[in-house]
Amino acid sequence: WDETHFGKMGSYYINRTFFFDVHPPLGKMLIGLAGYLSGYDGTFPFQKPGDRYEQHNYLGMRGVRLCRLFCAFLGSCLVPFAYLTVLELSKSLPAALLTAFILIFDTGCITLSQYILLDPILMFFLMGAVLSMVKCNSCADRPFSASWWFWLSLTGVSLAGAMGVKFVGLFVVLLVGLNTIYDLWDLLGNLSLSLVMFGKHLLARVLCLIMLPLALYMAMFAVHFAVLNRSGPGDGFFSSAFQSQLIGNNLHNVSVPE
Repeated sequence: WDETHFGKMGSYYINRTFFFDVHPPLGKMLIGLAGYLSGYDGTFPFQKPGDRYEQHNYLGMRGVRLCRLFCAFLGSCLVPFAYLTVLELSKSLPAALLTAFILIFDTGCITLSQYILLDPILMFFLMGAVLSMVKCNSCADRPFSASWWFWLSLTGVSLAGAMGVKFVGLFVVLLVGLNTIYDLWDLLGNLSLSLVMFGKHLLARVLCLIMLPLALYMAMFAVHFAVLNRSGPGDGFFSSAFQSQLIGNNLHNVSVPE
């Protein structure tokens, strides 16, 4: 059922039809973008599980396949992400290879990644955040270097991605937050580090791990509302003033009688 749910929402983005969903918009926008780039016209109905898209027009068939391929690609990225994370933490090649081997044959990951779902997209950003955090920690001996800034910024981008797909992404925000607090506490206890330098460390983390994710998160919703400008099944959840901005809505551009 979930594939019909999120596949239909991807089509809504292609058709610019407004809808309402409990999850943040990034995952559905990426699904819609994958379909749009494939030339999919957003006409496949996604009515019920088991619908045969092969009997649909060519663009619809190819669009559904490429949306699935997009999710499968993000799901497959979990293997190298896990490998690099374990290798960085343990410095053990056998441990990293074993982790990757286990994930390759994990039935849950394989199943979730072969359909149009939010889960592989969410796991991609979750693992990306953990990997970036671990890589940033490994650069602790060369703070403010190009690699340090890169991994710290990528951690913030991954946090925004995780929160933008599902709210359970807040758990990785908690993980990165606890790691950051521990890191700052350790720096504060370093008597050889001046307060000015500690302030720079604090400011860098506020910028990359708080301000950057929040800015990206708000930008996702800005794009969401800019793209979905046509009346659809989600109109009724919003005020009449909002509905009046949607093309095709009964309240669109209605003038107030004098």
